[in-house]
Amino acid sequence: MNISKAEQRTLHVLARGGAIFVEKDEAGKIIAVNCITREGWTLADCTLALFRKMKRRRLIASSNSGPYRATAIGRRSVRAQLDNRA
Repeated sequence: MNISKAEQRTLHVLARGGAIFVEKDEAGKIIAVNCITREGWTLADCTLALFRKMKRRRLIASSNSGPYRATAIGRRSVRAQLDNRA
Protein backbone atom coordinates (compact mmCIF):
# COMPACT_ATOMS: atom_id res chain seq x y z
CA MET A 1 0.00 0.00 0.00
CA ASN A 2 1.35 3.42 -0.93
CA ILE A 3 1.59 5.69 2.10
CA SER A 4 2.75 9.32 2.10
CA LYS A 5 5.46 10.58 4.44
CA ALA A 6 2.94 12.34 6.68
CA GLU A 7 0.81 9.20 6.89
CA GLN A 8 3.93 7.16 7.63
CA ARG A 9 4.96 9.52 10.45
CA THR A 10 1.51 9.52 11.99
CA LEU A 11 1.08 5.75 11.76
CA HIS A 12 4.50 5.25 13.33
CA VAL A 13 3.48 7.40 16.30
CA LEU A 14 0.20 5.50 16.62
CA ALA A 15 1.91 2.11 16.36
CA ARG A 16 4.20 3.07 19.24
CA GLY A 17 1.27 3.90 21.52
CA GLY A 18 0.11 7.35 20.46
CA ALA A 19 -3.49 8.40 19.87
CA ILE A 20 -5.50 10.89 17.84
CA PHE A 21 -8.02 12.93 19.81
CA VAL A 22 -10.84 14.62 17.89
CA GLU A 23 -12.84 17.77 18.56
CA LYS A 24 -16.44 17.80 17.38
CA ASP A 25 -19.01 20.56 16.91
CA GLU A 26 -22.60 20.51 18.19
CA ALA A 27 -23.76 18.43 15.23
CA GLY A 28 -21.12 15.77 15.91
CA LYS A 29 -18.95 16.64 12.90
CA ILE A 30 -15.17 16.41 13.43
CA ILE A 31 -13.67 19.89 13.19
CA ALA A 32 -10.16 19.39 14.60
CA VAL A 33 -7.72 16.58 15.34
CA ASN A 34 -4.77 16.39 17.72
CA CYS A 35 -2.21 13.55 17.50
CA ILE A 36 -0.44 12.91 20.79
CA THR A 37 2.60 10.63 21.14
CA ARG A 38 2.89 8.28 24.09
CA GLU A 39 5.39 10.70 25.62
CA GLY A 40 2.82 13.52 25.48
CA TRP A 41 4.18 15.48 22.52
CA THR A 42 1.91 16.80 19.76
CA LEU A 43 2.56 15.75 16.17
CA ALA A 44 2.11 18.74 13.86
CA ASP A 45 1.91 16.63 10.66
CA CYS A 46 -1.50 15.19 11.56
CA THR A 47 -4.04 17.48 9.87
CA LEU A 48 -7.77 17.07 9.42
CA ALA A 49 -7.32 16.17 5.75
CA LEU A 50 -4.71 13.53 6.61
CA PHE A 51 -6.96 12.16 9.36
CA ARG A 52 -9.88 11.79 6.94
CA LYS A 53 -7.65 10.10 4.35
CA MET A 54 -6.33 7.57 6.87
CA LYS A 55 -9.82 6.92 8.25
CA ARG A 56 -11.20 6.38 4.74
CA ARG A 57 -8.41 3.85 4.04
CA ARG A 58 -9.17 2.13 7.39
CA LEU A 59 -5.65 2.68 8.73
CA ILE A 60 -7.07 4.15 11.96
CA ALA A 61 -10.23 3.53 13.95
CA SER A 62 -11.90 4.47 17.22
CA SER A 63 -13.17 1.90 19.69
CA ASN A 64 -15.90 2.54 22.30
CA SER A 65 -15.88 6.31 21.62
CA GLY A 66 -12.20 6.48 22.59
CA PRO A 67 -9.30 8.11 20.77
CA TYR A 68 -8.34 6.92 17.29
CA ARG A 69 -5.56 4.35 17.16
CA ALA A 70 -3.84 2.36 14.40
CA THR A 71 -5.75 -0.68 13.16
CA ALA A 72 -4.14 -4.00 12.24
CA ILE A 73 -4.08 -2.82 8.61
CA GLY A 74 -2.39 0.42 9.70
CA ARG A 75 0.25 -1.39 11.74
CA ARG A 76 1.03 -3.71 8.84
CA SER A 77 1.29 -0.76 6.44
CA VAL A 78 3.84 1.22 8.45
CA ARG A 79 7.48 0.69 7.54
CA ALA A 80 10.02 0.08 10.28
CA GLN A 81 11.85 3.17 11.49
CA LEU A 82 14.77 3.61 13.84
CA ASP A 83 13.88 4.52 17.37
CA ASN A 84 15.75 7.77 18.02
CA ARG A 85 16.29 7.03 21.70
CA ALA A 86 19.70 6.55 23.23
